[in-house]
Amino acid sequence: MSSTVEKYNQASILLVEDDDVDAMGVERALKKLKILNPLYRARNGVEALALLREEDAIPRPYLVLLDLNMPTMNGLEFLSEIRSDEALTDSVVFVLTTSKADEDKTAAYRKHVAGYILKKQVGDGFIEMIKMLDHYWRVVELPHSQPKEI
Repeated sequence: MSSTVEKYNQASILLVEDDDVDAMGVERALKKLKILNPLYRARNGVEALALLREEDAIPRPYLVLLDLNMPTMNGLEFLSEIRSDEALTDSVVFVLTTSKADEDKTAAYRKHVAGYILKKQVGDGFIEMIKMLDHYWRVVELPHSQPKEI
């Protein structure tokens, strides 16, 4: 049991979100549920890639919560980048967006996201989504080793 708790407590979260209100909602939900996983934030895909590519900036294992509609580099462009990067291709990504567009859902799943979550369906203050993620990283094995040098 302790190894499971230890593994999930080590899972970092990268929130790629340009909206400060949504970012604060995710942070509050984590605190309210007493989830201590480290939370990192990038405001767009370019910032997120820089964090993920910087050695030891975000400890593995990690999962990414990704908004689609962002300036500079949107979520789908970010997904294309990480899926073509050998060191990042195994990143576990959940889309967290307002977009109900079928073409966005299809494009995201074609880029191997773990889930597509609509912000308005996550419930009051992101609590239900965070509960789901808490359960998720307790029962799945996340890629945790550091990528090999290429």
